[in-house]
Parts: sequence; C-alpha cells; structure tokens
Amino acid sequence: MEEYGLFLNFNNMEESIRLPVNPETLEIKESGDGTSYTLIDLGEINSIAYPKLTELTIESIFPAQRYPFVVVPEDGLRRPFEYVELIKKWMGSRRPIRFVFSGLKGVQDTRVSEDLTFLDDFAVNMAMSIEGFTWKLSAGTSGDIEYSLSLKKYVFYQAVAVKVVKGEVRAEQKRANEKKAPATYTLKPGDNLWSVARKLLGDGQKYKTIQKLNGIADSELNKLPVGKVIKLP
Repeated sequence: MEEYGLFLNFNNMEESIRLPVNPETLEIKESGDGTSYTLIDLGEINSIAYPKLTELTIESIFPAQRYPFVVVPEDGLRRPFEYVELIKKWMGSRRPIRFVFSGLKGVQDTRVSEDLTFLDDFAVNMAMSIEGFTWKLSAGTSGDIEYSLSLKKYVFYQAVAVKVVKGEVRAEQKRANEKKAPATYTLKPGDNLWSVARKLLGDGQKYKTIQKLNGIADSELNKLPVGKVIKLP
C-alpha cells in the first residue's frame, strides 16, 4: 500500500496545503434525512428522503518539528500556527475549499457514489465547507498543535431571478451560452480540472467529464503538469 496524502485547496488552488501528519482514521459520515410517522393500525413508517450532505472529520497534529511520521517534504512543512491561521482565514472567507484524499493503493472496490470513488487508487475529491475547527497546544511538546477539522460537502448553486407578470411569478430564462469551447486546452500554471471546467464549460463540476475523457486517475488530479494538452467535451 503506497503513502497517501490529504490536501486542502482554496480558490482554485491559489492556496494549497498538504496535511503534514496523516490522521489514524478518516471519518466520513453519510446519512439519510427520512422522517418517521406513526399510523393507526400500522405503527411506525419511514418516509425516505434525499440523503444529507456528506460530513468528514479529521483529527491530527500540526508538528513543530520534523518527526519520522511527517509526510510532507522538508521545504513543505510550515510552522504550526501558519496552518491554523490559513484555515481560520479560509473559514472566515465564507467560501468552500476543496478536500482531496488520494494516493492509497490496493483497494479493490467499485464506485460507491457520485462524489466518493473507491477504485484501485482510493480517492476523495469534493468541494466542502469548513463547519468546525478546534485546536490546542499539546502538553509536554515543543509547540505541536492538536486539531480537529469538521467539513461538510458543499453543493454549488445559483439563485434564479424571477419577476411578477400580471400576478404570476415567472422565472427568467437565462440566455444560453453560445461561446463554443475549444476542442483542446493546454494547462497553465495554477490550472486544475475544476478551474478549467468552470472557465471553459461554465460549470466546475464538469471536471469529472474532462477527467474521464482524458483517462486521468484521481491520484493524478493534484499533480497535472503545466503544458499538458487535455481534450474537452
């Protein structure tokens, strides 16, 4: 089994960190949102609803020194409070981040859902909001910070403008985007599939279509080379 990495990206990878110490476990919560009712002569029944948003909890440390279990390279290790301040800044921006977990080899399974994919390369790649961040200085250490980070899947949405016409409320139809996307695109510094999909296809969530079209593995999403030519749908 190969080493795996956990990454947090902000604003289309304008800022990005790899968590320096992998947590012992990665807790992912998937739950439904059904409602129970009690009916006469029938008892309790359950009304199945759409599932709730995926929740994820990470507990680990930001080390103050380079321990043997630190997974980032020498020049990639930040000071503990730098990680804290960066996460607090992202949280205060009220914008989602992108969580990427990739590089784990040897897991034999099939697709479980649209957002969680268990393949030969186990990987999670989704936009998430920071719901909670707690941290404390570890007692008896030289400045290590223990933390718990709670994330929730973020669904991109857009408000629809409406106007009232003679007492009727009608949604305004947006003019179709007639700009034709080029057949190929050459990756530039700072690009990733999500930003390319948003810029050229009008929807960042279409990065999966580009990924599938070009046969790009989940484990390669964070290390696409500048100058790579990719096909567009």
